[in-house]
Amino acid sequence: MPSRPAQPHERREPGTVRLALHGLTTRGRCFLAAGLTAVLCAYLLGQFALLQVGLLLTALPVGSVAMLVRTRYRVASGRSLTPARTPAGQEARVSLRVDNVSRVRTGLLMLEDRVPYVLGPRPRFVLDRIEPRGFREVSYRVRSDLRGRYPLGPLQLRLGDPFGLCELTRSFTAADLLTVVPQVQTLPPVKVMGEWSGFGDSHARAVALAGEDDVVPREYRHGDDLRRVHWRSTAKYGELMVRREEQPLRHHATVLLDTRDRGHRGSGPASSFEWAVSAAASVALHLLDRGYEVRLLTDTGEQSTASGSPASAGAGYLGGGATEAAGLMLDQLAMVELSDGTGLSRAEDVLRVGGEGLLVAILGELDDEQLAELSRLRRRTGSAVALLLDTDSWTLLRGLGGSNGAEAPGGGDSEAADGLAATVDEAAGRERHERLLRQAGWRVLAARSGDALPELWRLLAHSGTASGRPATAPAATAPTATTDGGS
Repeated sequence: MPSRPAQPHERREPGTVRLALHGLTTRGRCFLAAGLTAVLCAYLLGQFALLQVGLLLTALPVGSVAMLVRTRYRVASGRSLTPARTPAGQEARVSLRVDNVSRVRTGLLMLEDRVPYVLGPRPRFVLDRIEPRGFREVSYRVRSDLRGRYPLGPLQLRLGDPFGLCELTRSFTAADLLTVVPQVQTLPPVKVMGEWSGFGDSHARAVALAGEDDVVPREYRHGDDLRRVHWRSTAKYGELMVRREEQPLRHHATVLLDTRDRGHRGSGPASSFEWAVSAAASVALHLLDRGYEVRLLTDTGEQSTASGSPASAGAGYLGGGATEAAGLMLDQLAMVELSDGTGLSRAEDVLRVGGEGLLVAILGELDDEQLAELSRLRRRTGSAVALLLDTDSWTLLRGLGGSNGAEAPGGGDSEAADGLAATVDEAAGRERHERLLRQAGWRVLAARSGDALPELWRLLAHSGTASGRPATAPAATAPTATTDGGS
């Protein structure tokens, strides 16, 4: 997405002489100290030659300070980001431009741009003298594995004298925001069972059932097709009336993201929560690309709605410039965080008002209370898909005699047996959750750490109830996903 150009801002006016003295470099302070010492020794010893040397050493740093204080450079800066929204783990280019808007040549300029430590070290550049009305351009790259919005700037400009005795720092006021959005994967165009074709079909069926007399006409306007004239209404109202254009009906879909802290495992970019956020972004943009009106909903009840058109949202994002609808959705997902919620009741309240259409839920670890809430949610939607995360696969392997296979001293066999029993119990619990969700009418896709979302999404193309890999497999292995024929 082409980033907007940063508007130029003039630097602040130079400070006072007192502030400039604080800008003396180590070399400048040494010169000043040596000069004052030489002057004092010349006064005590009565050496005129030493006095001349001391005055020269003192005059050099003081003259450098006076020269920088009297400097009247007028420079402007601009910053542009390419792209302004970048996926996590990918680089973005930041371009800086410095313009000399004065009529005198500048001295040696040193630039330093402020960036958060997450994006890397602060970039520094040294610019040669800029001619009047001239400019210089430099660029650097930033990269972050973590979602979020990061401020870039303000740009700092350091002025120095030719002898390196004094440096003054000036800061611009302009700053920009770099938005690091979740990674988006392209999903295969499969038809979710239960979704309706939309775009006027329902309206056409309603007209066919109600009859031609129930068509709502309007007055004729210049340019209307005469083939759409409704003659019965024309005779009734005494003026030319035409049938209204058929208004296309839009798909409706809700993407429910489980942000409960207790429902996820792992930390950082490799956590189950980050996988869920990336999955929510991929599903939302995929549905926007297919013309859905997508509502992003979290368990806290926060929601945002965006409308897409076929071959617009996803194509624009993949090309580097997300459409407005997709961009707003990605901006919200870039800032979503874990919540301290315990259930899905707030999301249920939102769907109670308007929960028609397709529901895609990305879920973490569940208990019986959340399962009951999901059953109620299913009754308020047209079709429901549950992406159930095996959150234990995002944590380190526990038990099983240690990571290197060596026997643990002092009861290693019992610890391994306990770990294996816990693994079997967890697998049985996940299998039970999947079975209950399928019985409630959900189509369940089981996801583990390392699974590719497009491969899981492709399972929806099969008839019946989709399921991931068998839940009875040990946690240390990841069998290939299969399809269950339904319960």
